Amino acid sequence: MRVGYERFLGPEIFFHPMYEPIFANPDFTQPISEVVDEVIQNCPIDVRRPLYKNIVLSGGSTMFRDFGPSSAEGPEEDSGRQTETHPKPIDVQVITHHMQRYAVWFGGSMLASTPEFYQVCHTKKDYEEIGPSICRHNPVFGVMS
Repeated sequence: MRVGYERFLGPEIFFHPMYEPIFANPDFTQPISEVVDEVIQNCPIDVRRPLYKNIVLSGGSTMFRDFGPSSAEGPEEDSGRQTETHPKPIDVQVITHHMQRYAVWFGGSMLASTPEFYQVCHTKKDYEEIGPSICRHNPVFGVMS
């Protein structure tokens, strides 16, 4: 089987979600750089610059070639978009690690090894009593929709 440009479509969805009609979803229209920028801009002003300097990539999807440099371009460009002034440039640092594909698993295993984990997880008994809707609520994160 020959694979050409199709192998680039997977990671492209992170950066240009609306340009890929196959994957177009009205719920997910923002590129990852805009999502990161929006999340940081919603934080207290005194922690924004340190957050831009500490963007950590984790998970298997971040292993695509040039994922880090591509995702670092957005927040730096967007940082002055809302005003006509020219703010001091923001130093964006995207941190990668050779084990980043396993970082989510490591974090999950560390969480599962804490005694507090069993106070917030759902049991099979809970699931059988309440049903699938139990997955929409988690005491840690609040109600999810």
